[in-house]
Amino acid sequence: FDSEALFQQSVDRLLAAPGRELRIFDPDRGSLRLNDADRAERLKAFLAASRTRCIYMVVHDTEHVTRQCPRLMSLLARYAHAMQIQRTHEEIRSIQDSFLVLDQRHYLRRPVAQLFRGALGLHDDTEALAMRGRFQEIWSASYPAVSSTTLGL
Repeated sequence: FDSEALFQQSVDRLLAAPGRELRIFDPDRGSLRLNDADRAERLKAFLAASRTRCIYMVVHDTEHVTRQCPRLMSLLARYAHAMQIQRTHEEIRSIQDSFLVLDQRHYLRRPVAQLFRGALGLHDDTEALAMRGRFQEIWSASYPAVSSTTLGL
């Protein structure tokens, strides 16, 4: 894909593919349109399809998610057992690619998060496994940062 419209279609196509674990790394945050009603509904459908499904997300900055994505926060509250959102440590905040990995079979990757040029790989076990490994490295260099509840005294 090489346009925003094709990127959004690719995201929807990936979310419609069968799978159990969705991993998302997106430093840009806004391009995934996580607060759009259709996108939030697709994520909800993904999680609701089975109790074994889960979403792991890593972002550089959580402000966009917590302040501008009430639909995503609502999903997090409802599916707290199946969803985690983490924030990267300062040392790796220079990483600027963006990708989604569904299990070890499907992926969507943009080498530069600010651009809508990238690739969708379906049934590509080799590349999807490599992307999953990259996600695990980023996950290890991040910490829990978004909660579905607000604690106060």
